[in-house]
Amino acid sequence: MRALNLTLLTDLYELTMMQGYFKNPTDQIVVFDAFYRKNPCDGGYAIAAGLDQIIEYVRDLHFSPDDIDYLRSLNIFDNDFLEYLRGFHFTGDIYAIPEGTVVFPREPLMKVIAPVMEAQLVETAILNMLNHQSLIATKASRVVYAAKGDGVMEFGLRRAQGPDAGIYGARAAMIGGCIGTSNVLTGQMFDVPVKGTHAHSWIMSFPDEYTAFKTYSQLYPDSCILLVDTYDVLNSGVPNAIRVFKEMQEEGILHKGYGIRIDSGDLAYLSKKAYKMLAAAGFEDAVISASSDLDEYLIDSLKTQGAKINSWGVGTNLITSNGNPAFGGVYKLAAIKNKNDKEFTPKIKLSENIEKVTNPGNKTIQRIYDKTTGKIRADLICLEDETFDPSQDMIIFDPMATWKKTKIYGGTYTLRELLVPVFQKGRCVYTSPSVMEIRDICQKEMNTLWDETRRLVNPQEVYVDLSDKLYRIKTDLLEQMGQASIQ
Repeated sequence: MRALNLTLLTDLYELTMMQGYFKNPTDQIVVFDAFYRKNPCDGGYAIAAGLDQIIEYVRDLHFSPDDIDYLRSLNIFDNDFLEYLRGFHFTGDIYAIPEGTVVFPREPLMKVIAPVMEAQLVETAILNMLNHQSLIATKASRVVYAAKGDGVMEFGLRRAQGPDAGIYGARAAMIGGCIGTSNVLTGQMFDVPVKGTHAHSWIMSFPDEYTAFKTYSQLYPDSCILLVDTYDVLNSGVPNAIRVFKEMQEEGILHKGYGIRIDSGDLAYLSKKAYKMLAAAGFEDAVISASSDLDEYLIDSLKTQGAKINSWGVGTNLITSNGNPAFGGVYKLAAIKNKNDKEFTPKIKLSENIEKVTNPGNKTIQRIYDKTTGKIRADLICLEDETFDPSQDMIIFDPMATWKKTKIYGGTYTLRELLVPVFQKGRCVYTSPSVMEIRDICQKEMNTLWDETRRLVNPQEVYVDLSDKLYRIKTDLLEQMGQASIQ
């Protein structure tokens, strides 16, 4: 899987358009933006992820002899175009928001500046990787937030939509804040912690529950988490676990990595009863882990009910982002210039749906932070060559409802440009941090959000505004298009 050539991981129309551009030569350089329009899970933010795999894909982009033979077999591509593909490689520029960064609707997560054929080819794969991994990282961050500091483990491989989704979904879940994954291949590929206990089948394969627990404790004394719901949690599972813990204590091998896992039933009731039993036996520091179709809403409810759970194993609903199965990212043309032109000509896509009207031009994003708290005040989408002075007052406005204005006083805010160079002239100039480093970045990013934006239900939206200059260009283009449509 890791050695698979992904060049043909594209929609057919990307290749047919490429042949069209080849047959009608152009020296156009284009700007494409990859962005999304609505936060997943009805939340207040998303987490950028997928860049590392995109880098690998672009760096290895080439058409193998087998690729050329397959395309020839479709009988829709001419020989001269296929010969051109033999020497194809990416020569353009890519800018991206680094993985783990908090992001919001309508702002470019990635910007591709390249000859039109090259920019067209990479569209599908970029969206595939960006959409899936950003979705799972976002879902994980919501689950971790609901857990309020308890450890969350990703347990979803067996329910993921295929091996690739399981591997890269687990990686994204780690970025979103999970402390480990059950997916061993993800652990190997990305050097992240792998965690797990045992199954009900382990208990059932022994003559009795106590013997199963005892055997497991002898094998793994430093990580002895016993699954107590195979038969009866309170009348069998917890008492047998306590018996084993006492024996380990007497032998001097009971360490902090011990406890129980409950995988079914009323988790709030059972965890509170189990905690009382464990505490009465002197094991109040035992881990009480829960699984069983958890998501952020159930975890939040269990915390509200006072459940005595301090470790969470989340599988299906995390790895599939149950309730919001797609991120909705799109890839739209924003500007064009001929090779000898100095400036890009902005381009805009119209729609009867106002939210689908694109933002034109070669753009970047300035994030505005409150200087005192470090929290995000707003994001400003602006043209790439615009500069701003944080010592000066700034007035920002909602581009959809322009009467909504906010004045940010000079000296009270700082700015950070979000898009960073990843490829320049076809050469990768960016080194991805490790997954655990990105996880740390994500945790710091989450702390820049106001609590009102992080809440699970009806969150406050972060303002994503346009600069005055960009707004004027957009409105001028809309006016021109409107005039043209009535002539």
